Amino acid sequence: MKHTLSIAIIQPQLQWEQIDANLDFFDKKICSISRSVDLVILPETFTTGFTMHVEQYADSYGRVVDWMKNMAQRQGITVTGSCIMREGTDYFNRLYWVSSSGEVQHYDKRHLFRFGREQEFFTPGNRRVIVTIGAFRILLQVCYDLRFPVFSRNRQDYDAILYVANWPTARKKAWEILLPARAIENQAFVIGANCTGTDGEGVENCGGSCVIDPKGNIKTRLNDQPGILFSTIDIEDLRSFRKRFPVRKDADDFTLLLPGDQ
Repeated sequence: MKHTLSIAIIQPQLQWEQIDANLDFFDKKICSISRSVDLVILPETFTTGFTMHVEQYADSYGRVVDWMKNMAQRQGITVTGSCIMREGTDYFNRLYWVSSSGEVQHYDKRHLFRFGREQEFFTPGNRRVIVTIGAFRILLQVCYDLRFPVFSRNRQDYDAILYVANWPTARKKAWEILLPARAIENQAFVIGANCTGTDGEGVENCGGSCVIDPKGNIKTRLNDQPGILFSTIDIEDLRSFRKRFPVRKDADDFTLLLPGDQ
Protein backbone atom coordinates (compact mmCIF):
# COMPACT_ATOMS: atom_id res chain seq x y z
CA MET A 1 0.00 0.00 0.00
CA LYS A 2 1.35 3.42 -0.96
CA HIS A 3 2.57 5.30 2.12
CA THR A 4 2.90 8.73 0.47
CA LEU A 5 0.12 10.99 -0.81
CA SER A 6 0.77 13.57 -3.52
CA ILE A 7 -1.67 16.47 -3.35
CA ALA A 8 -2.62 19.32 -5.66
CA ILE A 9 -4.81 22.08 -4.18
CA ILE A 10 -6.36 24.38 -6.76
CA GLN A 11 -6.92 27.84 -5.22
CA PRO A 12 -9.17 29.81 -7.60
CA GLN A 13 -10.98 33.07 -7.86
CA LEU A 14 -14.43 31.60 -8.41
CA GLN A 15 -16.86 33.05 -10.92
CA TRP A 16 -19.93 34.01 -8.91
CA GLU A 17 -22.89 31.72 -9.67
CA GLN A 18 -21.35 30.70 -13.01
CA ILE A 19 -21.40 26.92 -12.97
CA ASP A 20 -20.30 26.40 -16.58
CA ALA A 21 -17.44 28.87 -16.29
CA ASN A 22 -16.16 27.33 -13.05
CA LEU A 23 -16.32 23.77 -14.35
CA ASP A 24 -14.50 24.83 -17.51
CA PHE A 25 -11.84 26.58 -15.42
CA PHE A 26 -11.23 23.54 -13.22
CA ASP A 27 -11.26 21.24 -16.22
CA LYS A 28 -8.43 23.21 -17.80
CA LYS A 29 -6.50 23.54 -14.53
CA ILE A 30 -6.63 19.86 -13.69
CA CYS A 31 -5.66 18.85 -17.21
CA SER A 32 -2.71 21.27 -17.07
CA ILE A 33 -1.12 19.44 -14.13
CA SER A 34 1.94 17.78 -15.59
CA ARG A 35 3.32 16.06 -12.50
CA SER A 36 1.97 12.88 -10.96
CA VAL A 37 -0.59 13.51 -8.22
CA ASP A 38 -2.95 11.26 -6.30
CA LEU A 39 -5.47 13.81 -5.02
CA VAL A 40 -6.80 17.07 -6.49
CA ILE A 41 -8.63 19.31 -4.03
CA LEU A 42 -11.14 22.02 -4.99
CA PRO A 43 -12.59 24.55 -2.52
CA GLU A 44 -16.01 24.83 -0.91
CA THR A 45 -18.92 25.42 -3.33
CA PHE A 46 -16.46 25.31 -6.21
CA THR A 47 -19.14 25.56 -8.92
CA THR A 48 -20.92 28.70 -7.65
CA GLY A 49 -19.12 30.46 -4.84
CA PHE A 50 -20.73 30.72 -1.40
CA THR A 51 -24.19 31.73 -2.63
CA MET A 52 -27.43 31.33 -0.71
CA HIS A 53 -29.46 31.21 -3.96
CA VAL A 54 -29.82 27.49 -3.48
CA GLU A 55 -33.03 26.93 -5.45
CA GLN A 56 -31.46 28.38 -8.57
CA TYR A 57 -27.97 26.88 -8.38
CA ALA A 58 -28.28 23.54 -6.56
CA ASP A 59 -27.37 20.38 -8.43
CA SER A 60 -30.22 17.87 -8.26
CA TYR A 61 -29.34 15.78 -11.33
CA GLY A 62 -25.79 14.74 -10.50
CA ARG A 63 -24.16 16.92 -13.13
CA VAL A 64 -21.29 17.97 -10.86
CA VAL A 65 -20.65 14.42 -9.67
CA ASP A 66 -20.65 13.18 -13.27
CA TRP A 67 -18.07 15.85 -14.12
CA MET A 68 -15.94 14.82 -11.14
CA LYS A 69 -16.19 11.13 -12.06
CA ASN A 70 -15.21 11.84 -15.63
CA MET A 71 -12.25 13.97 -14.52
CA ALA A 72 -11.07 11.40 -11.98
CA GLN A 73 -11.22 8.57 -14.49
CA ARG A 74 -9.59 10.54 -17.31
CA GLN A 75 -6.69 11.71 -15.14
CA GLY A 76 -6.35 8.66 -12.90
CA ILE A 77 -6.78 10.70 -9.70
CA THR A 78 -9.13 11.27 -6.80
CA VAL A 79 -11.03 14.59 -6.96
CA THR A 80 -12.72 16.27 -4.01
CA GLY A 81 -14.61 19.53 -3.46
CA SER A 82 -18.00 20.75 -2.26
CA CYS A 83 -21.06 21.98 -4.14
CA ILE A 84 -24.71 22.80 -3.42
CA MET A 85 -26.80 19.63 -3.70
CA ARG A 86 -30.56 19.18 -3.52
CA GLU A 87 -32.31 16.06 -2.26
CA GLY A 88 -36.08 16.41 -2.27
CA THR A 89 -36.78 19.68 -0.47
CA ASP A 90 -33.42 19.75 1.35
CA TYR A 91 -30.25 21.51 0.27
CA PHE A 92 -26.81 20.43 1.41
CA ASN A 93 -23.32 21.90 1.25
CA ARG A 94 -21.92 18.55 0.14
CA LEU A 95 -18.26 17.63 -0.04
CA TYR A 96 -17.78 14.90 -2.64
CA TRP A 97 -14.87 12.48 -2.73
CA VAL A 98 -14.61 10.78 -6.12
CA SER A 99 -11.96 8.17 -6.94
CA SER A 100 -10.59 7.14 -10.32
CA SER A 101 -12.49 3.85 -10.01
CA GLY A 102 -15.76 5.78 -9.99
CA GLU A 103 -16.47 5.32 -6.27
CA VAL A 104 -18.31 8.32 -4.82
CA GLN A 105 -18.47 9.23 -1.12
CA HIS A 106 -19.72 12.43 0.45
CA TYR A 107 -19.86 14.46 3.64
CA ASP A 108 -22.58 17.06 4.29
CA LYS A 109 -21.35 20.15 6.13
CA ARG A 110 -22.31 19.81 9.78
CA HIS A 111 -21.79 23.36 11.07
CA LEU A 112 -23.71 25.88 8.98
CA PHE A 113 -22.35 29.43 8.97
CA ARG A 114 -24.96 31.45 10.87
CA PHE A 115 -23.18 34.75 10.23
CA GLY A 116 -23.74 34.15 6.51
CA ARG A 117 -27.33 32.87 7.04
CA GLU A 118 -26.35 29.42 5.75
CA GLN A 119 -28.63 27.73 8.30
CA GLU A 120 -31.66 29.43 6.69
CA PHE A 121 -31.12 27.65 3.38
CA PHE A 122 -29.19 24.44 4.05
CA THR A 123 -29.80 21.29 6.06
CA PRO A 124 -26.90 20.31 8.34
CA GLY A 125 -25.20 16.96 7.93
CA ASN A 126 -25.40 14.38 10.69
CA ARG A 127 -22.55 12.02 9.80
CA ARG A 128 -18.84 12.12 10.49
CA VAL A 129 -17.13 10.82 7.33
CA ILE A 130 -13.65 9.35 6.94
CA VAL A 131 -12.36 8.24 3.54
CA THR A 132 -9.24 6.29 2.61
CA ILE A 133 -6.65 6.78 -0.10
CA GLY A 134 -3.56 4.61 -0.10
CA ALA A 135 -2.40 4.26 3.51
CA PHE A 136 -4.16 7.48 4.58
CA ARG A 137 -7.47 7.85 6.40
CA ILE A 138 -8.83 11.36 5.90
CA LEU A 139 -11.56 13.15 7.87
CA LEU A 140 -13.71 15.33 5.59
CA GLN A 141 -14.67 18.81 6.86
CA VAL A 142 -16.04 22.03 5.34
CA CYS A 143 -15.04 25.59 6.25
CA TYR A 144 -16.92 26.61 9.44
CA ASP A 145 -16.39 23.08 10.84
CA LEU A 146 -12.85 24.29 11.59
CA ARG A 147 -14.14 26.24 14.61
CA PHE A 148 -15.56 23.15 16.34
CA PRO A 149 -12.77 20.90 17.66
CA VAL A 150 -15.01 18.39 19.43
CA PHE A 151 -16.53 17.31 16.12
CA SER A 152 -13.10 16.75 14.57
CA ARG A 153 -11.54 15.08 17.62
CA ASN A 154 -9.27 12.24 16.55
CA ARG A 155 -10.58 8.92 17.84
CA GLN A 156 -7.49 7.17 16.50
CA ASP A 157 -9.46 6.73 13.30
CA TYR A 158 -7.80 9.17 10.88
CA ASP A 159 -4.40 10.45 9.77
CA ALA A 160 -5.28 13.74 8.09
CA ILE A 161 -8.07 16.32 8.14
CA LEU A 162 -9.24 18.06 4.96
CA TYR A 163 -10.93 21.46 5.21
CA VAL A 164 -12.35 22.97 2.01
CA ALA A 165 -13.43 26.57 2.43
CA ASN A 166 -14.57 29.99 1.29
CA TRP A 167 -12.69 31.65 4.15
CA PRO A 168 -12.80 35.47 4.28
CA THR A 169 -9.93 37.88 4.69
CA ALA A 170 -11.79 39.48 7.62
CA ARG A 171 -11.14 36.31 9.64
CA LYS A 172 -7.80 35.35 8.12
CA LYS A 173 -6.16 35.13 11.55
CA ALA A 174 -8.58 32.40 12.61
CA TRP A 175 -7.72 30.38 9.48
CA GLU A 176 -4.01 30.73 10.17
CA ILE A 177 -4.30 29.77 13.86
CA LEU A 178 -6.97 27.08 13.87
CA LEU A 179 -5.56 24.91 11.08
CA PRO A 180 -2.26 24.31 12.96
CA ALA A 181 -4.24 23.90 16.20
CA ARG A 182 -6.28 21.06 14.69
CA ALA A 183 -3.04 19.42 13.51
CA ILE A 184 -1.35 19.68 16.91
CA GLU A 185 -4.27 18.54 19.08
CA ASN A 186 -5.13 15.60 16.80
CA GLN A 187 -1.58 14.60 15.81
CA ALA A 188 -2.61 14.60 12.18
CA PHE A 189 -1.77 16.28 8.91
CA VAL A 190 -4.15 19.13 8.09
CA ILE A 191 -4.96 20.24 4.54
CA GLY A 192 -6.70 23.57 4.00
CA ALA A 193 -8.09 24.44 0.57
CA ASN A 194 -9.43 27.98 0.18
CA CYS A 195 -10.30 30.36 -2.64
CA THR A 196 -9.36 33.97 -3.24
CA GLY A 197 -10.81 37.14 -4.73
CA THR A 198 -14.07 38.95 -3.96
CA ASP A 199 -17.39 37.13 -4.33
CA GLY A 200 -20.77 38.37 -5.51
CA GLU A 201 -21.71 39.52 -2.01
CA GLY A 202 -18.59 41.66 -1.73
CA VAL A 203 -16.80 39.23 0.59
CA GLU A 204 -13.07 38.98 0.01
CA ASN A 205 -11.54 35.53 0.52
CA CYS A 206 -8.02 35.24 1.88
CA GLY A 207 -6.51 32.28 0.03
CA GLY A 208 -3.78 30.76 2.17
CA SER A 209 -4.35 27.17 1.09
CA CYS A 210 -1.81 25.04 2.92
CA VAL A 211 -0.58 21.69 4.15
CA ILE A 212 0.41 21.41 7.83
CA ASP A 213 2.33 18.62 9.52
CA PRO A 214 1.24 16.93 12.80
CA LYS A 215 3.49 19.24 14.84
CA GLY A 216 1.68 22.31 13.47
CA ASN A 217 4.44 23.32 11.06
CA ILE A 218 3.41 24.66 7.67
CA LYS A 219 4.89 22.40 4.99
CA THR A 220 3.77 24.60 2.13
CA ARG A 221 1.30 27.45 1.61
CA LEU A 222 -0.08 29.74 -1.09
CA ASN A 223 -0.52 33.49 -0.67
CA ASP A 224 -3.73 35.34 -1.53
CA GLN A 225 -3.40 34.87 -5.30
CA PRO A 226 -4.89 32.10 -7.47
CA GLY A 227 -2.61 29.14 -8.01
CA ILE A 228 -1.98 25.43 -7.52
CA LEU A 229 -0.27 24.15 -4.40
CA PHE A 230 1.61 20.86 -4.57
CA SER A 231 2.64 18.84 -1.55
CA THR A 232 3.47 15.27 -0.57
CA ILE A 233 2.80 13.79 2.86
CA ASP A 234 4.19 10.53 4.23
CA ILE A 235 2.28 8.23 6.58
CA GLU A 236 5.53 6.90 8.04
CA ASP A 237 6.45 10.40 9.28
CA LEU A 238 3.14 10.54 11.12
CA ARG A 239 3.42 7.05 12.58
CA SER A 240 6.96 7.73 13.79
CA PHE A 241 5.92 10.98 15.48
CA ARG A 242 2.92 9.39 17.18
CA LYS A 243 5.10 6.56 18.45
CA ARG A 244 7.76 8.91 19.86
CA PHE A 245 5.20 11.28 21.40
CA PRO A 246 2.08 9.22 22.28
CA VAL A 247 -0.24 12.02 23.37
CA ARG A 248 -3.34 10.02 22.48
CA LYS A 249 -2.72 7.61 25.38
CA ASP A 250 -3.46 10.46 27.81
CA ALA A 251 -6.50 11.86 25.98
CA ASP A 252 -9.85 12.19 27.74
CA ASP A 253 -12.42 9.62 26.73
CA PHE A 254 -15.85 10.81 25.65
CA THR A 255 -18.64 10.01 23.23
CA LEU A 256 -20.05 12.54 20.77
CA LEU A 257 -23.66 11.85 19.82
CA LEU A 258 -25.10 13.25 16.61
CA PRO A 259 -28.72 13.19 15.40
CA GLY A 260 -29.48 9.65 14.32
CA ASP A 261 -26.88 8.06 16.62
CA GLN A 262 -28.14 5.26 18.84
